[in-house]
Amino acid sequence: MTLTRLAIENNRVTWVVLAVIVLAGLQAFVNMPRAYDPGFIIRTAQVVTYFPGAAAERVEALVSSPIEEVVKELPELDFVQSESRNGVSIVSVNIRESYSEMRPIWDNLRRKIDSIANELPEGVSVPEVNDDFGDVYGIVVGLTGEGFTFSELDMIADEIKAVFLQIQDTAKVEILGIQEERVFVEYNNARLADLGLSPGLLTQILEERNIVVSGGSFKLGDERISLEPSGNFESIEEIGETLLRLPETNQLFQLRDVATLSRSYVDPPEELVSINGEPGIGIAIAMREGGNNIELGRAVKSAIADFYDTYPIGIEFKLVNFSPQEVEDKVKGFVANLMQAIGVVSVVMLATLGLRTGLVVSSLIPITMLLSIIVMSSLSIGLDQISLAALIIALGMLVDNGIVMSENIMVRMEKGQTSFDAALSSSAELRTPLLTASLTTAAAFLPIYLAESSVGEFTASLFKVVTITLLSSWVVSLTIIPLLCVLFLRVKTDVVTAPSKVEGLYRQALNGLLRYRTVTLLLTAVVFVAALRGFEFVPKLFFPPSDRSYFTVEFELPTGTSIDKTQRIVTEVEQYLVQLKASLNSDVGVRDWVTYVGSGGPRFVLSHNPVPPTPSFALMVVNTSSSGA
Repeated sequence: MTLTRLAIENNRVTWVVLAVIVLAGLQAFVNMPRAYDPGFIIRTAQVVTYFPGAAAERVEALVSSPIEEVVKELPELDFVQSESRNGVSIVSVNIRESYSEMRPIWDNLRRKIDSIANELPEGVSVPEVNDDFGDVYGIVVGLTGEGFTFSELDMIADEIKAVFLQIQDTAKVEILGIQEERVFVEYNNARLADLGLSPGLLTQILEERNIVVSGGSFKLGDERISLEPSGNFESIEEIGETLLRLPETNQLFQLRDVATLSRSYVDPPEELVSINGEPGIGIAIAMREGGNNIELGRAVKSAIADFYDTYPIGIEFKLVNFSPQEVEDKVKGFVANLMQAIGVVSVVMLATLGLRTGLVVSSLIPITMLLSIIVMSSLSIGLDQISLAALIIALGMLVDNGIVMSENIMVRMEKGQTSFDAALSSSAELRTPLLTASLTTAAAFLPIYLAESSVGEFTASLFKVVTITLLSSWVVSLTIIPLLCVLFLRVKTDVVTAPSKVEGLYRQALNGLLRYRTVTLLLTAVVFVAALRGFEFVPKLFFPPSDRSYFTVEFELPTGTSIDKTQRIVTEVEQYLVQLKASLNSDVGVRDWVTYVGSGGPRFVLSHNPVPPTPSFALMVVNTSSSGA
């Protein structure tokens, strides 16, 4: 019993299965994960260690080199590279691409780093292992507030972060550009000397006061009550009222009698963020694995709309990076291409094969696509730029199976066979050739899938989706297409039609090629060699240029440049952009931008490799109205 016979003889079951494919396919399409780029393993971790006050050469000798030596003990290591700057060491650990389970490797790396932490010089911070280096923050919300301090913006950012973390598709939320507050104690050395105090002793006294320790506990009936003595400072006034005791006379006095206290931000700042030239804070959101980027974007927009009703006037939110819109545009583009393919195939089939045959073949496209989406969903393949490209590529190839099958059935019916017998005979004749052709076409993408490299991993779904689509087309061509041909195809067996003019010319050309076989083979060889030669003039480009409507501006100043100098240079560029945008007085051109001073910002796209915190570096991401603006 062949698959075709089962589909035709049990046509009611076939119709039910077809209905299930349509409904399940539509549901799977709605629920499929959506992202701009496919899931990708970043096999790089950074070990960041701070050595305040040390020159780059000293950092290299005392911090970077020992860390590199212990990292080289990792058996999975591909290569290690380090960057030593004034006061900071950044060691990048790269794992071989043959490894995909990274958690045990990073745990082993942490153990090795912890083993040498005590051997580093005094004053060196505990090395930090950052293995979240590959997280992509596809949404960045800029927060600004005219008339609000950084402290107030920080409080708002923390509240917003808590809201964004509650969204189902959110994995991580990072706050960028936070300015930490400090209490500055400015004392007079001469006054301290008169009282017999030193700055070190003053610091020690304050540290001993600003602590929270256990005060013990006591039992009251059946309950034990813990005591927590006060001692920590709650305000600047309390710090100023701190009583100090002179070491020799035991005389008591208040701290404010010998020092001036003030609250301000850390100077110089480690990182600054500006939105359209205004100081602000960036809130970056990363999507969870397998999440729906479009739904995440809608939830973020809805939350931002609620924020405007919650926070006072002056607080502004700006989506400076928003990948969900790009993902939605790509999905809409795929649906548009699918509709166009169905329309073009229908018109061509109707014009060449007739009404009934054209409609039968045209039905192959949506049925195959829905079946492919069901299989993709079961294999955890989501919609991204690679899988969507594969579906579009397969659109031009999947109709071949249906055309060959329906045309063969129609020819057999014209020769006198019944539609049922013609369907069974065509299926028996073509199932192996069509399967071989589908697998051969899919095998053309197999080297990409088998490549043990990051590119092969990134584009693996190209081979998977093309193979799934072509095999789905083969299955539909052996089941649904024969059934539709049996039910709807009608041919006249008693009418002999003369060959058309096109068919006559084709026959003459074919006979000529067969008559002069040697010449035909020589011409084929010449064309083949010419094609190989022509490949040298074809640009070698695996991915086309990005069509995203943004560009980046990097500011890399000489090593040692202060962050204030970097900020001044960036401000001049931002002022120019503000004037340019105002002079255009339209939505064409530059729309908005975000600037990260002192760092490379988050990994807002997979291809962006963030620069570690550096005072002499700044990154500006400028969004435009179109990719060609």
